[in-house]
Amino acid sequence: MQEYITVTGIILKQTPVGEYDRHISILTRERGKISAFARGARRPGSRLAAGTAPFSFGNFKLYEGRNSYTLAEADIQNYFEELRTDYIGACYAMYFAEVTDYYTRENNDEREMMKLLYQSLRALCASSLPNALVRCVFECKAIAVNGEFPGPPRDEELDESAVYALQYIAASPVEKLYTFTVTDTVLAQLQAVAARYMKLFVGRNFKSLEVLQTLC
Repeated sequence: MQEYITVTGIILKQTPVGEYDRHISILTRERGKISAFARGARRPGSRLAAGTAPFSFGNFKLYEGRNSYTLAEADIQNYFEELRTDYIGACYAMYFAEVTDYYTRENNDEREMMKLLYQSLRALCASSLPNALVRCVFECKAIAVNGEFPGPPRDEELDESAVYALQYIAASPVEKLYTFTVTDTVLAQLQAVAARYMKLFVGRNFKSLEVLQTLC
């Protein structure tokens, strides 16, 4: 008799397998990042089709095989529907998911990264927040969550507001990150710092970012 587990998480990516299946990567509260097969998810009318799309957040019922998990049910609480009709917003979301995928591992405590991704996707859906600012906050906080954020750079002249923003991003709970806006001048400084730190601490190219840079 198969034993099931239920996890809360968000779909980072999905790839087609065979004629009807999908392979998905889920960032979970309980087990870090895990991979699973969704049998028949690409069949017309499959009850797993919507629940295996990228950014779907909810509860996933799985059973564990010798080498992988298999998805049995998905109870989705947030599909982030706004991103499915906003191409540029979806590109930002894919970039955030790719960075999250890079940083996270199976059986690690990845709750902070999961919360960061979730709140960042919500922020992309908020018309009051510029996508460029959401990206800066996400990048700097991702580095901070992983213990590498060094604080505001001391070898650059930054506006006091930019210094405060960087300190706020590093120190604030994820739930309170997206509660401010900045001037265009401060945003440009935050973008420069975030780009510098991503190059220094991550140092890799992301396919989704290459696409994003052709659009913005």
